Amino acid sequence: MSRTSDAPRTPAKPSRAETVAALRPRYQDDLARGTGRFFEPRRTDCPWCGSTRLKRRLRTRDRYQSKPGHFALEACAECRHVFQNPRLNGDGLEFYYRDFYDGMGEIELGNLFAGRDKVYRRRAMFQEPSAEPPKTWLDVGTGHGHFPAVARTVFPATRFDGLDFTDGVELAERTGRIDRGIRGSFPELAEESLAGSYDVVSMFHYLEHSADPRAELRAARRALRPGGHLLIEVPDPECWFARLLGRFWLPWLQPQHLHFLPVANLRKELDALGFTVIAEEHREPSDTVDLLGAVWLSLNAVIPPDDAPSLPRPPGRARWLLRCALLLAAVPALVLATTLDRLLLKPLAGWGKVSNAYRVVARCDAPM
Repeated sequence: MSRTSDAPRTPAKPSRAETVAALRPRYQDDLARGTGRFFEPRRTDCPWCGSTRLKRRLRTRDRYQSKPGHFALEACAECRHVFQNPRLNGDGLEFYYRDFYDGMGEIELGNLFAGRDKVYRRRAMFQEPSAEPPKTWLDVGTGHGHFPAVARTVFPATRFDGLDFTDGVELAERTGRIDRGIRGSFPELAEESLAGSYDVVSMFHYLEHSADPRAELRAARRALRPGGHLLIEVPDPECWFARLLGRFWLPWLQPQHLHFLPVANLRKELDALGFTVIAEEHREPSDTVDLLGAVWLSLNAVIPPDDAPSLPRPPGRARWLLRCALLLAAVPALVLATTLDRLLLKPLAGWGKVSNAYRVVARCDAPM
């Protein structure tokens, strides 16, 4: 008998179809009780300024995972804050986040974030070259820790911690992308164990996911040492493409994004908390995929969805063939959109309201 036949075999990884089939019963049980239970009551006032002058900005569906449900964004006529209304509750957030960043989506999203080294390096280089490197850095909403892994090439002596709700932060610690993984609520942990611990706190595309952005900003104030810096990057709801492309503007990312802060509102809140804003950037943070994203979301709105556990049964062969045919037919539109994004929109980023995101750097001058 061959020796190789006696060697233990590594269990084969389940196929995507097998994974979907295994997850389907849980999803169908959740959906059998309806999607209405995933939402809080609709607000009649702005969560930022309290004004009752609200207007519908858009209504859409989940174009990313094709999970059932409808989602609305409303805008305040007074302060221009945009927010999801009615907002997802805790059960809703769990349902719509499930298998996006972890589970089924872990590898796909991990590969997407892992390929952005240049972006992460530019984010890390917020200091003047002559400034003293930070000793401790907390990346809030770190995901799988891809940003800290690149940032430590800029600041090799800095200790990078990462905080997140998902088990991705534990993966980030096991793989060495961060020195310490912290799982839980930032506002709660800032009160309990993180106060005055960090020279830098970063929130890259995190605040828009938060149910209470003000609480997150107060937590950052508490976690920073005097003289420390807060780095924030968020989608810009005042971008021209947000209105031009409507529900097909990629940064709306419904149903995950709950709040969209105009930069004036954020600056005013930081000032009230005792921060000094030392930089505001629009050109460099802009991720110029507006047209490509619009074409992709439009496709997702019309073509049959791929198999997913939220569907009651797998799509038949005819629907699968139709999906493949429509995707192939859309390739020229995707290529054209990518070309226009890179050659036309990217050079214009930072001019007017073309940028789809902004970054603010603020200094904490005294303990809270």
